[in-house]
Amino acid sequence: MVSEHTLNARNFRNPNQMAYTRRKFMGGVPGSKIVKFTMGNTSKQFPVKVELVNLQHGQIRHNSLESARIACNRLLELRLGKDLYVMKVVPFPHIILREHKRVNVAQADRFQEGMKRPYGKPTGVAARIKAGEPIITIEVEKDGVDVAKEALKRAADKVPLPSRVEITQ
Repeated sequence: MVSEHTLNARNFRNPNQMAYTRRKFMGGVPGSKIVKFTMGNTSKQFPVKVELVNLQHGQIRHNSLESARIACNRLLELRLGKDLYVMKVVPFPHIILREHKRVNVAQADRFQEGMKRPYGKPTGVAARIKAGEPIITIEVEKDGVDVAKEALKRAADKVPLPSRVEITQ
């Protein structure tokens, strides 16, 4: 069993290892929790683009991206309706995260030291993202900009990296 304290986002936020993406060499790869990457009215052109832009190089786990998408999309659907926006989750989680499982019982630290840099088994996937890259983009009409900004602020709370909201015409 995987202990809960080892799957925290802070353990995977900083990319300290080489990218691990070759799925054909792996036995079982955990799937991504992201259901949809594009939502809203994709057939219409909107004049204003509001983006949640990353400020620091790092990794974002798939469940963090999915929770940010849900929080953002829920507010947009409630306030604007499905036809007055287009929302896109930009990064795709390619990087497979590995974890070396350890014994999770009382007093396990006495008899298990573990290897220094173990290889580990796949436990999840993450998107590696650079500073200045968008995480979520929303296209809206001019009167929906405030709603889009609030939705992206709610999504920023779900992401482990610092970010800001930018508006482009």
